Amino acid sequence: MRSRSAAPRRARRGTDRKPRFAIAVTAAFFALLYLPIGVVVLFSFNSQKSLTVFKDFSLRWYGAFFRDQVLLDSLGMSLRVSLVAMAGSLILGVTLALGLVRCRSRLGSLAGLIMLVPLVTPEIVTGVAAMLLFKGIGIPLSTGTVMLAEITFSISYVTVILRSRIAALNPEVEEAAMDLGATRWQSLRLVTLPALLPSILASAVLIFALVFDDFVLAYFTTGVDPQPLSVRIYSAIRFGVQPTINAVGTLMLVGSITLIALALFIPRLFGRRGGLDLLSGK
Repeated sequence: MRSRSAAPRRARRGTDRKPRFAIAVTAAFFALLYLPIGVVVLFSFNSQKSLTVFKDFSLRWYGAFFRDQVLLDSLGMSLRVSLVAMAGSLILGVTLALGLVRCRSRLGSLAGLIMLVPLVTPEIVTGVAAMLLFKGIGIPLSTGTVMLAEITFSISYVTVILRSRIAALNPEVEEAAMDLGATRWQSLRLVTLPALLPSILASAVLIFALVFDDFVLAYFTTGVDPQPLSVRIYSAIRFGVQPTINAVGTLMLVGSITLIALALFIPRLFGRRGGLDLLSGK
């Protein structure tokens, strides 16, 4: 009897044993991924101009960033581009998502497939194509070209987030509104769009964060001056990494994490599940 009862216990201990190798590999992966970022954050508070020796905590380089007019101009441009891209991609993305869900023809299926192309195409290909397009039609590279390129690139993200959410809505609610005297536009404005508001707000915050941090597309479509902050940082580190860049990178990291976290948890404020379900539109 003892041998029979001991066997199941040994089997249970075997299944309960933690996969130490998998845990070690996971820990090494996250260390390699986040350790350089941690070093940047740490040395942004260094009191001396050194990237190898940390002396004392100081906000010296944050103050230097806010006194650097060139970097502030680039920050202002990045904020303007992000806001315009967010607004433009939301308007076009919501419209496209509604059209793709409501259109039941082969043309609609083809349009849905084409809409996914920017998501799987390398961003450097999109950047080069946008630059060649602007130069081919005689449009000089400027802030406007960056905005147009970022809007075009962001539409697909908004459409993917909203498309499945729109498909989950009950069409009978709109039909009931129209039976009560509402026009199709009124039913869309008073019934459909309020139901989509959590996903729309979350998409807006996510697009803002993605565009603000974008480098590849901005690099190929920006003009000489002012440049987006990501491009300006790249131009600066080509001549050596300055401690001010560490401060800028830390501020961008904190801002991006805050915006993405806000985008993921906005649905909770409206009584819906948040988290990664946002990306699937659930």
